[in-house]
Amino acid sequence: MLPKHSKMPAIKDSHIVKIAVEYVDNTPQMYPQLIEFDQRQPLGAIIQNLCSSWGIPDAESYALQFDGINYVTEKNRNEVKNGTVLKLRFSPSKTTNDILEKLRSGTEDEKVAELKELQVLSADNTFALEFIKEQGLRLIIALIEDGQCEERILELALCSFVQLMEHGTISWDILEPSFIMRNVAFINGSSKPEIIQSALSILENIVQSSNKYALVEKEITLETLLKLLRDATRTQVQQNAIALLNALFIKADDGKRRMLAATLGSKQYRSVINSVITPTMGAEMAHQLYVLQTLTLGLLEQRMKTAMDAQEKIKELRRIAFEADGIEPMPDVTARRQHGSSYSSHYKKLGFKCDINPAQDFFETPPGTLALDCMIYFARNYTQSYTKVVHENSCRADEHECPFGRTSIELVKVLCDIFRIGESPSEQGQEFYPMFFTHDHPFEEFFCICIVVLNKTWKDMRATTEDFVKVFSVVREQIVRSIVGRPASLEDFKAKIHTFTYNTITTLRQQERTSREECESTASAIVSLKKKITPEIRALIKEQRLGYLIVGTRFCKYSGGKRERDKYWYVRLSPNHKVIHYGDCDEKTVPTLEELSNKLPVIDIRQMLVGKECPHMKEMRSKKASTPLGFSLVPESSEQPTLDFIAPDEATFNYWTDGINALLGQPMTSKQQEEDFETLLSMEIKLRLLDTEGVDISKDPPAIPPEPENYDFCFDS
Repeated sequence: MLPKHSKMPAIKDSHIVKIAVEYVDNTPQMYPQLIEFDQRQPLGAIIQNLCSSWGIPDAESYALQFDGINYVTEKNRNEVKNGTVLKLRFSPSKTTNDILEKLRSGTEDEKVAELKELQVLSADNTFALEFIKEQGLRLIIALIEDGQCEERILELALCSFVQLMEHGTISWDILEPSFIMRNVAFINGSSKPEIIQSALSILENIVQSSNKYALVEKEITLETLLKLLRDATRTQVQQNAIALLNALFIKADDGKRRMLAATLGSKQYRSVINSVITPTMGAEMAHQLYVLQTLTLGLLEQRMKTAMDAQEKIKELRRIAFEADGIEPMPDVTARRQHGSSYSSHYKKLGFKCDINPAQDFFETPPGTLALDCMIYFARNYTQSYTKVVHENSCRADEHECPFGRTSIELVKVLCDIFRIGESPSEQGQEFYPMFFTHDHPFEEFFCICIVVLNKTWKDMRATTEDFVKVFSVVREQIVRSIVGRPASLEDFKAKIHTFTYNTITTLRQQERTSREECESTASAIVSLKKKITPEIRALIKEQRLGYLIVGTRFCKYSGGKRERDKYWYVRLSPNHKVIHYGDCDEKTVPTLEELSNKLPVIDIRQMLVGKECPHMKEMRSKKASTPLGFSLVPESSEQPTLDFIAPDEATFNYWTDGINALLGQPMTSKQQEEDFETLLSMEIKLRLLDTEGVDISKDPPAIPPEPENYDFCFDS
């Protein structure tokens, strides 16, 4: 029984949230309204009540809009949370009709004003659908095709067109050749940078998503795109030019790809590509350069996967190494028989597995004939280094010689693996190397540097053929460490890799092993110490992960399984760990919590899904590639959509999934968390044991001595 004067506590209705609504025009007489927004009540009824309070007739012509650009719909109304500020403005239908009317019959200034509004509203899917349904897209196309259209109107129309098409509701196949040629003219002419930027984006999408890409391929020359890269004053123009170049590269057949690569590889064009590589370039530019690098290096795939009998090149390797003048005489049959055994010994000194028929060494794919291409390039262009490598090993004892043929083949295989030759570009990739844009034959030049380093490492290790795997473990590490930081040129790479000698690598390995190794001692005192400090280390990692979430992360936006260029959203955790804030952002700005209008209370998160379990990763399964770095937050309410993420890299994925698990009271399970734990635990133990350095810690604690016969030594002072 309740006391006589007590009251039942009010039951909170989870369907009702308290929000503010402003009238879009900010009319002085129309003060903002504080209302209770009932998620069960139809939106039309809520709008009708608001209009009645303000004395606005024709409520059917109005709609609610979030603080950004998105309209509130029955699908996204669950995003309206306590404290949300909405705006009452004309509905998508009413706004569309008003814009179309002005675009058809208004003055030039009115058209400009309406197009500016259209440019903003087109980013909202609800408005875009309505505008397209009312034939607005056709009107925009007509404006763009109009040769008499003012430049300021044209610029806004092109930008709006790109925004409308990005929603994916209209196929790019609907575009007529006249429209395509109009955009080609913008690029080939002397249009404003903003117009060229939009035209490049349109043509890129036509190449990627339309059956009319052949027209673009015919009309847009490589010289035109490279001229834009050289002369453009706007980074977005350069970025879109490379994106169009990549799209044309992907669509081209193998012959055209090789022609494009050969042209891009020439000194004249390399300097143009290098001019856009700057320390301050954005993530999207880095991605486009990564794609270009992947496509050009991908042309090596055919040779990498081709096994063929190339006797002439193998003979040339022998001639350069063992013929003084490099010219092989034409012996008769008898002479060939006499020389047969010497040829075999030469091939053996060259380090081939099969000295009778060395061509068999190139039957394995990868690296196939690509390895022979690199070897002959080295012999022809660096003859002195080549002969030195071959003859030095010829003079060593058999067990210590570094077999040039066998090691070259293995080295090319390692390089193909490091640079993922033959793999399709990933959607998130940004790792490109400027040095590959500095030479006609960058891969072969890279090989030439590495084969000399390999030979030196073999000597430094005093290796035998039994140490083949160990040597390549070191060489691979030398290469990987040397490309960190993106060397600007092959000379920079060469200088850097020569600093990573075998002794340096050994020292670094020892330091890293010491820093991350867990105390392997089974001493009971250390085991007890580890057990004692483990909770502290776990708590420290949890604190770091939550701190990372508080700082927040910028994620790329995806639509239909495809990354939207230059579209980003930012997510961060509130300092009190209770709310996840998120919203749209640009490429460089870090928004504050107040600027992130969308919220997801941590208490409303039912679970987290990762990888293939996520609903949005189903759209990515058809894509080649990449590591599944997706995760989703599932709200308690089944009516509320999941919050879907695709992390830009594995570290971000691990930090976010660990942080979310920590918020939900679940264990952190990432591999990164285990590595961090082992490193921190090892460091902490070593710090605490510094005073015991040099002291032998026995496996078992010392025995407790027997009690004394008497305690006479204890006395009162």
